[in-house]
Amino acid sequence: MIIFIDTIFMFSIFKKEIISFFSSLTGYISIVIFLFLTGWFMWINPGELNILDGGYSTIDTLFFIAPWVFLFLVPAATMRSFAEERKTGTIELLLTRPITDIQLVIAKYMAAIMLVVLSLLPTLIYYVSIYYLGNPVGNIDGGGTWGSFIGLFFLAAAYAAIGVFSSSITDNQIVAFIIAAILCFFIYTGFDGLASLSLFKSINLSVQNLGINEHYKSLSRGVIDSRDILYFLSLIAVFILAARLKLQARRW
Repeated sequence: MIIFIDTIFMFSIFKKEIISFFSSLTGYISIVIFLFLTGWFMWINPGELNILDGGYSTIDTLFFIAPWVFLFLVPAATMRSFAEERKTGTIELLLTRPITDIQLVIAKYMAAIMLVVLSLLPTLIYYVSIYYLGNPVGNIDGGGTWGSFIGLFFLAAAYAAIGVFSSSITDNQIVAFIIAAILCFFIYTGFDGLASLSLFKSINLSVQNLGINEHYKSLSRGVIDSRDILYFLSLIAVFILAARLKLQARRW
């Protein structure tokens, strides 16, 4: 019975977050901007990233551009998760509900994941388009493409966890956005920069493996390695638990 009640409250919070995304322009703008920017570089903007100019049946441009677009859009979508609750004082009401702190964090996190999924679904049109534009039809690396989609999902899911954590430590949405964007940027590409320093020359591969980019590129090759999946799940768990600890500290 208690588990059933907890599930109901989790779903109600999840539903509330989804409604708030789309009752304002936040959700729509995030999805439209993501699709516009990826579509612009893939089909309109001339250059080596343009699929038609490149002449190859691949959507690698999407998987190159998307992590950078998500780096700003995901923090923008998650910045209000807890920051707004803290600013308006409704966080106290949430903490008195018959739901644990971890369930509260997960409910808000899953709402952010839903927005990510809704952003990625329309990009399947790109895959279908290239599939039929290929010569011969279907001349596309399906394994690499689906591996890249999986990698992109996990990357965005990690960004979402970082965004929810960042929102839990401040009552200012702009500050939450900035913290999340900086953390996402560093964890995505910062470890590659550190690995290139002579100081870490002897352990450069280990340092690189601490960053998202190395595991994202690994999945993009079409090989689903359990080590890459475990990395993303561990990273997500760390930031979700960190957000939970921040909520618990508020009770003390």
